[in-house]
Amino acid sequence: MRFPGFHLLIACLATAVAFGQTNTNSITREMVVSAEKLMGLEFSDGELDLMLPGLKGQLDDYEALRRFPLSNSVPPAVQFNPLPVGFKLETQRRKFRPSPMPRIKLPATLDDLAFFSIGELAALIKSRQITSEKLTRFYLDRLKKYGSKLECVVKLTEDLALEQARRADKEISGGKYRGPLHGIPYGAKDLLAAKGIPTTWGAAPYTNQVFDFDATVIKRLEEAGAVLVAKTTLGELAMGETWFGGKTRNPWNFEQGSSGSSAGSAAGVAAGLFAFALGSETYGSIVSPCDRVGVTGLRPTYGRVSRHGAMALSWSMDKIGPICRTVEDCALVFNAIYGPDGIDQTLYDAPFNYNARLKLDKLRVGVLKTDFENEKGERKTNDEATLEKLRELGQELIPVELPKYPLGSILFLLSTEAAAAFDELTLSGQDDWLKQQSAGSWPNTFRRRRFVPAVEFLQAQRIRWLLIQDTAKVFDQVDVIVAPSQSGRSLLLGNLTGHPNVVVPNGFSTNNTPTSICFLGKLFGEAELLAVAKKYQDSTDFHRKHPTLD
Repeated sequence: MRFPGFHLLIACLATAVAFGQTNTNSITREMVVSAEKLMGLEFSDGELDLMLPGLKGQLDDYEALRRFPLSNSVPPAVQFNPLPVGFKLETQRRKFRPSPMPRIKLPATLDDLAFFSIGELAALIKSRQITSEKLTRFYLDRLKKYGSKLECVVKLTEDLALEQARRADKEISGGKYRGPLHGIPYGAKDLLAAKGIPTTWGAAPYTNQVFDFDATVIKRLEEAGAVLVAKTTLGELAMGETWFGGKTRNPWNFEQGSSGSSAGSAAGVAAGLFAFALGSETYGSIVSPCDRVGVTGLRPTYGRVSRHGAMALSWSMDKIGPICRTVEDCALVFNAIYGPDGIDQTLYDAPFNYNARLKLDKLRVGVLKTDFENEKGERKTNDEATLEKLRELGQELIPVELPKYPLGSILFLLSTEAAAAFDELTLSGQDDWLKQQSAGSWPNTFRRRRFVPAVEFLQAQRIRWLLIQDTAKVFDQVDVIVAPSQSGRSLLLGNLTGHPNVVVPNGFSTNNTPTSICFLGKLFGEAELLAVAKKYQDSTDFHRKHPTLD
């Protein structure tokens, strides 16, 4: 079979050179014929003779490229655009309107604070019933007590945390209150740079890596007065729950992992080790751990939150978002971290007009009818109860279907970008240092993706463009879509198109581990998305249940 994919053949030969298997003067017709078989190509003898000199020259270019130093922080010149044709960003900016601070008293037992929401903790701090330093020490003590049991912390940032907490107390006592995050302790997934603190990316080759600057999101949370108490675990290079120091545990069941890759952030919030955390998602890395441990997470629209200072896995799919106890907490954190920073060129300047009291009767809520019908077991039962609860709340659910494209067949886009982001790791042989070495783990995947042809990579991006256009047509019919968290097409599709998602606890299985439901929103529609999710969450108490750690 003939097709225009000889770039893959060239890539195969280039990889052979990189791995020391050949050189530019020893490429033979037999080698090219063998490479053809890997990709289903067949060239004539004359075509092979014509190609050989050019292949040798191109390998010289590849070797020159590999000698040029490229750090993980350098993005490609080609940027992903999630906007469908004709899409207009909202321009009107309205006041951010969260729920009023609750009237609340400091509990007699300090341990009860562990599972307070940001709003509740903020009310205590603002009314000066507790200081940020006392709250910070409380969470640090819990981190020291339970962090190793959960294997969810890479490093405590105790000195920095106490410094930030004391500064917050001084400012608040002096009448300078920065807002609801002022003095609130949080954890940050350890793929985010924090000045002078190791940022390990969860992987052995990077355990001594230290940056001399803060990631934009870390900087913005400091500006909001938040207190960084811990760098949290992630699966190696943002895969799974296994990191260089162990396997992050589910606080509801210590025999079970917490899923990943935002493993430590989700587990720490669920266990009451900090008030909220930052996670990131490329394909499920916020949704999956939040589902596993029963917390609430927001995966924002692609291009909403700066990735400056974050480890790059897939430049066209990486997204940073909050992991919290409640939907409203996610809104509070997102309000502090979103928007352009003058560094990340993929960002869009769109408002976030959140209003906790938004009237929902004019919002159109869709439901992925077929995906829910195809569910089985306990998740189906819990999800059916969720849909019924939404109907009880007066929400009409409009059946919709997501466009049918070969999503699994274009998912290689993610891992091909990841292979480029970590090419130095592959070529240096340090990929052998990673703990996960199965056929589906990063080391083997990075090697396989060296054999992806440029033509097929671009063809997949063209299919992705069509997917974006047709998904936009679905959101012409509805504003928010309710979707299963762990089945159907919404998780992969939403990550490929860049749509935002909120994951919310919606029940428990018979073995007392949490389940969840997802709400998928329009591009840059986080305000409406969070309002719908909040309406559901406020009618339930699943988010108020917490695990027993002792």
